[in-house]
Amino acid sequence: MSERRRFAHVATAGVAFQAGSSAVDSATIMSALVYQLTGNALAVGAVPAILRFGWLFPQFFVGFLAARGGSSMRYYIVGAFGRAAAIAGIAMALYVGASWSSAALGWTVLGLWTAYAFVSGIVAVPYNDIVARAVPSKRRSRLLATRFFGGGVLALGVVALADGFVEALAFPVSYAAIFALAAGLMLVSSTAFVAMGEPAAAPARKAASSIAEYFRDGMAVFRRDRAFRRFVFAQWCGGAVLMAAPFYVVAAEEAGVSLEHVPLLLGAQTVGALLSNFLWGWWGDFKGKHSLLLAVAASRVAPPAIMLVLGVAPMLELSFFVLLATFFLLGAIANGLTIAVIGLLMEISPEAARPQYSGYFNALTAPAFLMPLMAGGIVYAVGTDAVFVLSLVAALVQTLFVYRLPGPKCPND
Repeated sequence: MSERRRFAHVATAGVAFQAGSSAVDSATIMSALVYQLTGNALAVGAVPAILRFGWLFPQFFVGFLAARGGSSMRYYIVGAFGRAAAIAGIAMALYVGASWSSAALGWTVLGLWTAYAFVSGIVAVPYNDIVARAVPSKRRSRLLATRFFGGGVLALGVVALADGFVEALAFPVSYAAIFALAAGLMLVSSTAFVAMGEPAAAPARKAASSIAEYFRDGMAVFRRDRAFRRFVFAQWCGGAVLMAAPFYVVAAEEAGVSLEHVPLLLGAQTVGALLSNFLWGWWGDFKGKHSLLLAVAASRVAPPAIMLVLGVAPMLELSFFVLLATFFLLGAIANGLTIAVIGLLMEISPEAARPQYSGYFNALTAPAFLMPLMAGGIVYAVGTDAVFVLSLVAALVQTLFVYRLPGPKCPND
């Protein structure tokens, strides 16, 4: 298959997945659903913590298995089709559980969300490996930007449908319809990617013979590879920034914005992600992945700072428009961060050891993304402003670590 056709397959799969994942966004739709079912700040904080930890933790084991040779695609198939099935399971639970108690349904949804997160985690290592073989470095940022742009356009339709479901259907059946839509899009995504086939792989390095040896190899890479080590530290700070993510919705309600307007906030986030893609795609391929990550890390200071100002000096009738602008910025930052992190990880990973490096990196950073769980306790004990302060500080420290990353700063170095 030609490079152009592979680019098209990967982009199509990414577009469909991006739109599907926007329908179950952890910071808006899913957080609002869990908040309405449980009213529990700890449960809301668990939503992104489960998603990120579940996404990252399995990658250690998948990296070990993929490094032993054979097809990376088989692991992608298990994870991609499995996550579509898990989202379909949530849709079914919301539909048949409409007469259940809110608490029972809430914990059932969280259980299925956990399954979705951990099954999704199987995808990342084979995805990075296959895409790095299918698309050359000079086109990867534009590939990811195409994925996010197309996914953003499609997500606008998803937002419109989600808003219509919330208006027309009773809760929680309205959310069942949203999750069913997401499951369908994820199924399309999985099918498009698998249809591409798997490009030929470079000769692999000698693989570890056991999990223990694989763990020791990862620790050795962490000690000797300074760029990799600082990248891990930067990602730990990134996890701390995200501790505030689910509480933007909670803070919005505290500012007087009804949760019925959550689809509009999701829409603003989607538009921000959509419009920023042209910038991120150009920046990553022509100015370098390091430069892109530095710019995005510095930008992450702004959203928590805005929320702190809004908390101290609420703007009354302007609050909703300030929140729309904040969610717009959050969407733009999220896309830039994903393009930069995936691109830079591919850049610093030796070609013959890319599955191992992906596994090491994501396993080492996984615990950081449990921080929103801790944030739920902080909100319960102190209030939402505290997590926004911590998120702001973490963004500043992440920017410092990214700035100090060694190695090439632009593609032509």
